[in-house]
Amino acid sequence: MSSMVQPAIANSRHMPLRWWALIALALAQFLVVLDASIVNIALPSLGSELHLGTNTLSWVITAYVLPFGGLLLLGGRLSDRFGHRRLFMTGVAGFALASAAAGLAASGAWLLTARAIQGASAALLAPAALALVTKLFADPQDRAKALGIWGAVAGIGSAAGVLLGGVLTASLGWSAVFYVNVPVAALVLAAVPFLIAKDSLGERITLDMTGSVAVTGGIVALVAALSGTERVGWTSPQTLILAGLAVALLASFIFLEKRTANPLMPLGIFRNKSVTGGNLAMFLIGGATTGLFFALSVYMQQVLHYDALKAGLTQLPLAGALVAIAGVVPAVVKAIGQSRTLATSLILLASGLIWLSLSPSDATFAANLLGPSILIGIGLGGAFVSGTELAVHGVTDEEAGLASGLVNTSQQIGGAIGLAVLTTAASARSDRLLDRGVSEAQALTGGFSWVFLGAAAFAVIGAFVVLAVVRHPRLSK
Repeated sequence: MSSMVQPAIANSRHMPLRWWALIALALAQFLVVLDASIVNIALPSLGSELHLGTNTLSWVITAYVLPFGGLLLLGGRLSDRFGHRRLFMTGVAGFALASAAAGLAASGAWLLTARAIQGASAALLAPAALALVTKLFADPQDRAKALGIWGAVAGIGSAAGVLLGGVLTASLGWSAVFYVNVPVAALVLAAVPFLIAKDSLGERITLDMTGSVAVTGGIVALVAALSGTERVGWTSPQTLILAGLAVALLASFIFLEKRTANPLMPLGIFRNKSVTGGNLAMFLIGGATTGLFFALSVYMQQVLHYDALKAGLTQLPLAGALVAIAGVVPAVVKAIGQSRTLATSLILLASGLIWLSLSPSDATFAANLLGPSILIGIGLGGAFVSGTELAVHGVTDEEAGLASGLVNTSQQIGGAIGLAVLTTAASARSDRLLDRGVSEAQALTGGFSWVFLGAAAFAVIGAFVVLAVVRHPRLSK
């Protein structure tokens, strides 16, 4: 490695290469977030070609979310142990190979296996990438800008999933939603060695494997229980057994972490109120956004009868608003603080969701969807940027991988819980409306309105939690 590149991290304030490194890291993070939503619109054509039933189709999403959410904490700690750059590149390579395998899938089992490997690879690269960002940008002002871009990428990835999923499925077929990852990942792998210095051989962290097994098993069991509720119900033996297993494993994890010399997740990190507040907010943001994008894509296709391409293109205003606001957020954070910026963003997000919940079964895009979409984009842009900043504020380099894993874990678990709760409520609402004799379109619309209102409630709760937990943290401090 050249002498110009070698000090990229150590002397980050004066090295412009760090911004190119940020682009490479953000591209990989974009793929990780994108793959949680891009498959939604492709599911009907994918299921038809691979002869998958409705219940199996839901596992195309779950097979990705389970290992992703379950392995994130371990992935963050592994990156602290073996090196952030090394784990990042390993995760990107695995993600690219699994994406290619998913695009080539000739059966449901093949596809689900590839999706699981995608999720596990994402759990390696995501926390390592964010840890690298926090190390590359040590200066508070530079870090604010970098995390602003990072948070915007996370929000754009969620919105772009529906957009790109529709465009790619309509033009190239369902396999394109997986193939698109491969060239981007290859570009990242080629660029990173020239932009980020090799991992230093500092003090090695002893891994807490017992705690790793307990927390990974607990999170997987929790996500599996919640993901299956719409299909089997909240009181089914499957849900109750998995939920009980999750509680037991997570309780044992906390017990173990208090007593081990080298814990996987030192509980003292939560004495940092910014970390606590940021993760609580990201948990609730995950619940709101996952429910939002799932319900919105289904509402547009099943109720408004948009095709895949039109449903995707309607996300452009939301994504555009998100991108536009992301550049402004760091200045707002500097002026009023992270917690106030985050709370304000969440209130704006809730307002847009409430507005969207008023959309009728014969809604038009210009009259009913455009305004809420722009307001939601503004709220999401501010929430993702300030929430990410808050969740990693004040952590040490040794805790960077852990803090990054926590942010992603909070968002993924929040998404799983939010989706399970909101879709169950929507189904119950639609069933009651059908029993009253309303049309199917009106019943579905009524159910989706509950999803949007529930997502708004998550956002409002998040705003109050952040203001209660965090005391005016600013990057300048």
